[in-house]
Amino acid sequence: MAGEAARMSAGGMRAGIERFIEVLGACTSWIALAIVALMATNVLLRYLFHTGSVWSQELEWHLLVPLILVGMSYALRHGEHVRVDILYSRFSARGKEAVNLVSALLAIAISALVIWFSVKYVQQSFVIDEGSPDPGGLPHRFLLKSLIPVGFALLLAQSIATALSSIEKLRSPRV
Repeated sequence: MAGEAARMSAGGMRAGIERFIEVLGACTSWIALAIVALMATNVLLRYLFHTGSVWSQELEWHLLVPLILVGMSYALRHGEHVRVDILYSRFSARGKEAVNLVSALLAIAISALVIWFSVKYVQQSFVIDEGSPDPGGLPHRFLLKSLIPVGFALLLAQSIATALSSIEKLRSPRV
């Protein structure tokens, strides 16, 4: 009875994490369109009108950061992360789940370490109100840097969901 309740609770937590990552990833994907439009505009301004601005070039990678940091948990959610498929495809279903579990546990550990070490980095940037070192660049770089622990917290959460899913499948007699 208690084991079943824990399994249902873990399944509910996994589903909640995956729904959150799904919605956040879908919303964040629109940033890619903004990046394409901004880069095209910057290129046109530079080569057709021989003008440009530091802030608009910096904005390109300011938009790229959330896309990547949110995108990595979204990619993990959909199984689109980097994996050695040549080997993975040869494993049995149970072997694949074991690899997924070990990978998720490693991602949890790495994410926790990145969060731990990046918090002080972000705090330091906030305290000095770090901005662009270039004239005309964007201010408040700490806002961008604060996405590092946030992005890895999302990856940690999705890794937990992946680990729970793998444990659930490994416990099932059908795998």
